[in-house]
Amino acid sequence: MMLFSEARGLPVLTLNEAEDIGALRSLTVDAVSGVVTHVRVRGRHSRKETVLAWGALHAIGPDAVMVRTTAEPAEVPPHHELPGLRILTETGDTLGTVQDVAFEPETGRVETVVTAHGDLPGDRLLGLGDYALVVRAA
Repeated sequence: MMLFSEARGLPVLTLNEAEDIGALRSLTVDAVSGVVTHVRVRGRHSRKETVLAWGALHAIGPDAVMVRTTAEPAEVPPHHELPGLRILTETGDTLGTVQDVAFEPETGRVETVVTAHGDLPGDRLLGLGDYALVVRAA
């Protein structure tokens, strides 16, 4: 398992030539499926942001992210920064804010949402928007 906070800032390298294309800036989650679908990479020199589909990744580890291709996907979903986002249950109760997210680096599956009030299992995710992460009530 890996935390979003551990993945952020990792160098992103191409698989074939080990070319450094930038640093991982953020991860995009599809709350309905509970998986990371895209990564955002900030270029080292140009500061241009590139969006890559999760399938473009070869491996993500403690030292670097290796990508098969740097081609941007045809469709890019809306991105919502999870850390710092309010957490609401489907019934409207507030559960604090997202402090971090634990995910499986091989599959992108969200395992746990870390909060100050305790961890929430990833299978409780229902929706995600600008205002909040919505989770199934316990």
